[in-house]
Amino acid sequence: MIVLKKSILVKFLSLMLVVGTVLTVAACTPGENGTTSVTTANTNSTTQGTVVSGLPIDLHSADDFALLAGTGIATIATSAITGNVGVSPAAASYLTGFDLILDASGTFSTSTQVVGNLYAADYAVDTPIYMSTAIADLGIAYNDGLSRTPDFTELYTGDLSGKTLVAGVYAWSNDVLINTDLTLNGNSTDVWIFQIAGTLTQAANISVTLTGGALPKNVFWVVADTVALGVGAHMEGVILAKTNFSMGTGASINGMVLAQTSIAIDACIITKPQF
Repeated sequence: MIVLKKSILVKFLSLMLVVGTVLTVAACTPGENGTTSVTTANTNSTTQGTVVSGLPIDLHSADDFALLAGTGIATIATSAITGNVGVSPAAASYLTGFDLILDASGTFSTSTQVVGNLYAADYAVDTPIYMSTAIADLGIAYNDGLSRTPDFTELYTGDLSGKTLVAGVYAWSNDVLINTDLTLNGNSTDVWIFQIAGTLTQAANISVTLTGGALPKNVFWVVADTVALGVGAHMEGVILAKTNFSMGTGASINGMVLAQTSIAIDACIITKPQF
């Protein structure tokens, strides 16, 4: 039997303790590309901290549309829309202001204001199923957006005016305001998801701007109450609205508007991003 002297045993145990501490620290240290989630705001800074970017929301068949609504879509004056337009369970009569031209197939219409087709629940053949599926997928996408775990909660108490935000999931229990230009800074794979329990209001002639290579297809505004973009405002991203959406005269969006109730636009420009 081997007997260790007391002094040797003490040194051995001390060495093991140091090694264990080093291993523990190493295991907790982020890797070379790791980042740390920041959940509290520095109110003296316009830029919120860094998080690991998540996955975009899967829109399923709803991603076929630049404008999609449940109860109706109205353009008050001539607009310019790049992408398909659709309503369901509403009928084609709830696509107002487009001067619809029904295709000979009866499955869709066209309009001089739309680079794409217009669909409604009362069109022929497979269109009703196509539209009901798109609306159902809109609901699934909305719930997906709400299910994401927030990286930031109640940031700036919902006033994003003049701020610069990195990628992440943001959540507010009340309204969100954009009264001066908002910047979203990140690369082409970064994702922003904004969970808003109240309204989203963007002031007239105010812009949301993407920098650093960020793409509008990776920005999602998940809004429970009304969304209103002011006259001449510019928005970036995909709007997933639980209720109504409106754009003032001359407003524009690089993105999509998917509303479970109605959409109203007035001489606006809507350009669907490529997926």
